[in-house]
Amino acid sequence: MSDFEDIQIFVRVAELGNLSAAGRELRHSAAVVSNRIARLEERLGVRLLNRTTRRVNLTTEGDVYYRHCLRILAEMQEAENAIANQKNTTRGPVTLTCPIAFGNKYVAPIIPKFVEKNPDVQVRLHLSDRLLDLLQDKVDLAIRIAELKESSLIVRKLAANKRMLVASPAYLKRHGAPSAPGDLLHHNCLLLRFPGSRQYQWTLLGSQAEGPVTLSVSGSMDSDNGEVLTRWCLDGHGIALKSHWEVGDHIRNGQLQVVLPDYTPPAHAVYALYPENRYLPTRVRAFVDFLVSEFGGTPPWDKS
Repeated sequence: MSDFEDIQIFVRVAELGNLSAAGRELRHSAAVVSNRIARLEERLGVRLLNRTTRRVNLTTEGDVYYRHCLRILAEMQEAENAIANQKNTTRGPVTLTCPIAFGNKYVAPIIPKFVEKNPDVQVRLHLSDRLLDLLQDKVDLAIRIAELKESSLIVRKLAANKRMLVASPAYLKRHGAPSAPGDLLHHNCLLLRFPGSRQYQWTLLGSQAEGPVTLSVSGSMDSDNGEVLTRWCLDGHGIALKSHWEVGDHIRNGQLQVVLPDYTPPAHAVYALYPENRYLPTRVRAFVDFLVSEFGGTPPWDKS
C-alpha cells in the first residue's frame, strides 16, 4: 500500500474519530487501519493520534499534519479532474507524422477542415519520409504507407493503395522498356534511401506460376525524399517504384508510363498508427475518425 493511501486512511480516521468506522468505509479491517497509522507515525517520528477504546483524537502534530493532508488530497483530486476533462474533451494538441509528399498533397489540405470543426484542437504536422518512433519522438499519430511490422501500436486502415514501376516516355525511348523483371538490373533505378529503408530491393508479383521475384536494383541517384524521386523520374532520369497516389495524375496525362505492367509490387495500404487506445485522448481519437471519413471508400487519388 502506498504512502498516499496511508494519508487517505489517516484523514478518514481523523474525520470519523474511529479506526473501525474508517476501516469499514475503506474496506479494511481495524487492524490494517491501525497498522497504517502506526507506519505513518513511525516514518514521521511523531504521534498523530491519541487512542482510547472508543475514540481517537488528533494530537497537536496530528492536527497540523491533517490540515496539510487535506490540501494534498484536494490538489490530487483537482489534478485528476483536469486530466478527466482533458481526456473527454476535444481539446489540446494532436501531433502527427506522415510521408512528405503524401502529407503535402493529401493531409495538409484537409487539416483546416478538422480544425474548423474542432477549434480547441491544435494540429502539429511533422512531415518526414523517415519512420519516427511514436513514443520516443512524442508523436500521437503516424500515417504510414508500408508493409507494417508487428508492434504494440493500434492500426487502422485508411485507404487501399496500389504501387507500380514508372518511367517517363523520354527515358524509355532512350533506354528501351524492360520486358522482364531481370531487365531492371540493367536500368537506372531511382531509389528511396534512409536508415531502415529496403527500397533497393524491389519485389514484383507476376503470375501465380512464377511467384514473387526480388531484385537488388541499383542506380546513379537516390534520395531520402519521395518527391525528389518523382521529379527525377518525370525528367527522364530513370525508373522508380511509386504509389498510385503519387503518380496517378502523371500517368493519366502521359508524363509517366507504367513499366512491366504484368509485374506489380505488393500493394502498401495507407494506415493510421497510434498507441493503445485505452488511454487515447478524445482529440486524437476524433482526428483518427476524421481521417477514416476523409480517406474511406474511394480514396481521393482514385477519384480523378
